[in-house]
Amino acid sequence: MILAEKIIALRKKAGWSQEELAYQMGVSRQSVSKWESGTSIPDLERILKLSQVFDVSTDYLLKEEIETDPVSIAMETDRDEVQKTVTLDMANQFMDIKIRGAKKVASGTAAYILSPVLLIFLGGLSELKDVNISENMAGGLGVAILLLIIGVATVFFVMNGMKMETYQYLEKEVFRLEYGVEGIVRKKMAEYEGTYRICNVTGIFLCIICALPLMTAFALNSSDFVYVMCVVFLLIIVACAVFLFVIAGEKKGCFQMLMQEGDYTVEKKMEKKRTEHLHVIYWSTITAVYLGISFYSGNWSRTWIIWPCAGVMYAAVQATAAALKGKKMHD
Repeated sequence: MILAEKIIALRKKAGWSQEELAYQMGVSRQSVSKWESGTSIPDLERILKLSQVFDVSTDYLLKEEIETDPVSIAMETDRDEVQKTVTLDMANQFMDIKIRGAKKVASGTAAYILSPVLLIFLGGLSELKDVNISENMAGGLGVAILLLIIGVATVFFVMNGMKMETYQYLEKEVFRLEYGVEGIVRKKMAEYEGTYRICNVTGIFLCIICALPLMTAFALNSSDFVYVMCVVFLLIIVACAVFLFVIAGEKKGCFQMLMQEGDYTVEKKMEKKRTEHLHVIYWSTITAVYLGISFYSGNWSRTWIIWPCAGVMYAAVQATAAALKGKKMHD
């Protein structure tokens, strides 16, 4: 139970309204409301007076009944002088910026997936006899649009990254939370859990059904252009699913980052430092391979198969890299 919840419980037990407690404390009702909502924390003098008003110990008010990770305890006792401390204001500012930037990050990620859509569509269109579009024209225009989309998406990431520069240490370094911050962050994370699950379930459903148009086209023995259109729809559906995954993950991630849980434990922070460039190298290589093979063969309507294969292989590359690092550390 956090301090805000204890104040509410003690006030109700005493049968007081917020106005009556404010009178007892010599503060405004708005101050009591902020204490109980967790948007502000009473100073030490107010804590002492609260203990007198409610006839409880300051230990009861100050100690949160939350299980603490042993690793965190060790870090606090051994590295008190070097760890940064995150205050309530800093945590609120970070969560606000992170949540507002989640849409930009999700949109940018989805844009990367959608970037080859026009290229694939034009490549398929160039194969039709009734359409006066050459393969060179389709390839040139498609690549130009692809690079433009990637450029705009990259700008989104760079701008969001610039806003988050001040808080980079939260993702990469070990830090401490000021008293009361942990309870408030946990409360917000619990409130968001329902939305997080809905986004993930919807994203999983979209990933499952994304191949239905393509499978239907195979079953009906459709033309090559129909296959191309099915791939376009597949990428659009996958982009929508990834958008939901990323926006949900970014929002929940800001809570986990402050709590140093999930993907942001001390151990995983050290692991990320060793693998942070893997995805950049991988997808840059895949893009280069795709463009090289497509230009060399001139068969833009078929080289799209590289993208779904690369998506499946990425998970294998990550798992292999993690296994090799684990084996190296064990040796």
